[in-house]
Amino acid sequence: MSSTDSLSYISAKLITWYELNKRELPWRDINDPYRIWISEIILQQTRVNQGLSYYNRFIERFPTVALLAEADEDTVLKYWQGLGYYTRARNLHKAAQQIMNHFEGRFPTNHPQVLKLAGIGEYTAAAICSFAFHQPYSVVDGNVYRVLSRLFGIHTPIDSTQVKKEFALLAQNLLSTALPGIHNQAIMEFGALQCIPVNPDCNSCPLQSNCQAFELHLISQLPVKSIKKKPTHRFFNYLFIKFQDTSFLQKRTLKDVWQNLYEFPLIESDHLLDAAELLDNAFFKSLFRECGEVTIHKISNPMKHVLSHRVIFAQFITIEIPQQEESLNQFIQVALNDMDKFAVSRLMELFLENEME
Repeated sequence: MSSTDSLSYISAKLITWYELNKRELPWRDINDPYRIWISEIILQQTRVNQGLSYYNRFIERFPTVALLAEADEDTVLKYWQGLGYYTRARNLHKAAQQIMNHFEGRFPTNHPQVLKLAGIGEYTAAAICSFAFHQPYSVVDGNVYRVLSRLFGIHTPIDSTQVKKEFALLAQNLLSTALPGIHNQAIMEFGALQCIPVNPDCNSCPLQSNCQAFELHLISQLPVKSIKKKPTHRFFNYLFIKFQDTSFLQKRTLKDVWQNLYEFPLIESDHLLDAAELLDNAFFKSLFRECGEVTIHKISNPMKHVLSHRVIFAQFITIEIPQQEESLNQFIQVALNDMDKFAVSRLMELFLENEME
């Protein structure tokens, strides 16, 4: 069998497997580029079973690109809350406005134009153009990297710069030009359900005879990943200041984690502070200088929140004040019952869910 015939055989096997095993999902078997786009951005950061409810909620609130474009950013972030990677939500909003302003509200069908939309890279553009418009662009995501590295015995680390071109070329050569959208969905689904990261069922795999990793007993060793740097540790001391039936929030406006989300007043330090250290902290004292003696009612148990390159260790300090402090005017005063109207990080959300029970 020639190399071309072999690639065609693999593609056909993937498509046959897909038609028998694919999951029924609301963004499948449709040609609406808007909904395909939303699903792909969500699925870049979460598994299907977790992302489905977020997708349904987001599409229910923003069923068209026009409604997404005209919404304010705070609302978009609120409906993205819990998914993380909030830059993606901001880029969705920006791209929707680009579509309205530059393409008369119609999703562009030209691959280079799709690539110019905010937050859309090679993978997402290929997914949209192949699924919605049946254009011959191959997708390469984590699942595809795994399938290709095992099938073809590729030992180059999949997160190295040099390997991207290698895998992109291989994926493009493997692509069925007659059924590009089905092929792309098939190979991604195959990686998600069949060629899984750990202990795949190779005995039931339709491509076992084509798989170099199986032949050479390298399934557990492929794909290869570079050794990642240790994440940075950060320590957040949140001040849950209660005055009557209100509290205080601020918006994270700097280019940092959780940009444009809301949070309690924050003291970041090199470790989690105890009560004595809080009372001696200059920022803490500046907030309550008119209050006299401040009583810390409760310090929560430490919470750990893992991000892609950082680990956040946080605690929430509950403080009740008898009078309104002028120093608190720098924050947004919010009724406790209205806290859920603001877009917050998952860390904040977990605390509020427990506190408001």
